[in-house]
Amino acid sequence: MLNSLIADFRIIFERDPAARNWLEVLFCYPGLQALMVHRFSHRLHTLGLPFFPRLMSQIARFFTGIEIHPGAQIGQGVFIDHGMGVVIGETAIVGDYSLIYQGVTLGGTGKESGKRHPTLGENVVVGAGAKVLGNIAIGDNVRIGAGSVVLRDVPADFTVVGVPGRMVHPSGERVNPLEHGKLPDSEGKVIRLLLERIELLEQQVATLQQQQSEQDWESDYRSCSETDREPVLCRLGDREIEEFLGGTL
Repeated sequence: MLNSLIADFRIIFERDPAARNWLEVLFCYPGLQALMVHRFSHRLHTLGLPFFPRLMSQIARFFTGIEIHPGAQIGQGVFIDHGMGVVIGETAIVGDYSLIYQGVTLGGTGKESGKRHPTLGENVVVGAGAKVLGNIAIGDNVRIGAGSVVLRDVPADFTVVGVPGRMVHPSGERVNPLEHGKLPDSEGKVIRLLLERIELLEQQVATLQQQQSEQDWESDYRSCSETDREPVLCRLGDREIEEFLGGTL
């Protein structure tokens, strides 16, 4: 447990440029404080001690805004940045050196018993407000974009964005976990493709309408030019034009 606490402390200096000294990190980082309480409550939980582990987690929730069930398994070097609104369920597993931002939920999807919360691999990045729900497996080095909702397993080295979460392969490109602006926008790409498709279809429709209009005009002209011409064969607009021109058509 001591090694995990030391790793939790050191990782903050590696991933947060605002971390300037150990005193500030120790007293002003709720993510670290919540993890410290969780390490002790989880140990008591594994010993089968009732009530007190859950009470400790609720006290930590009150002071930090981060709720971690004592039954959750948290690896070493995990960094919960800011952390307000983070919820980690009872059977959730978080791998070593994962990065979790504020508003993240690692939750369940029903009242089923047993393993009902997600399992995160190592070096996973979960963006702000993302929801990872159900007994699913998130592979190593996966990046989950802010606001995404993940409901299915994600293989290692994939990026997940959108609602529901869609997997986008990074093509082997190594991206700094803090560079959230480089996450692909799959929904925006699809929308652009749809707009291009609509523009192409509009051009095709306009061309077909023009061709149809020319064919209709030739057909109506032939019908209205016959010697035994009947008014019913002409469209109303053609009749009005003919009358206006004095029957010269």
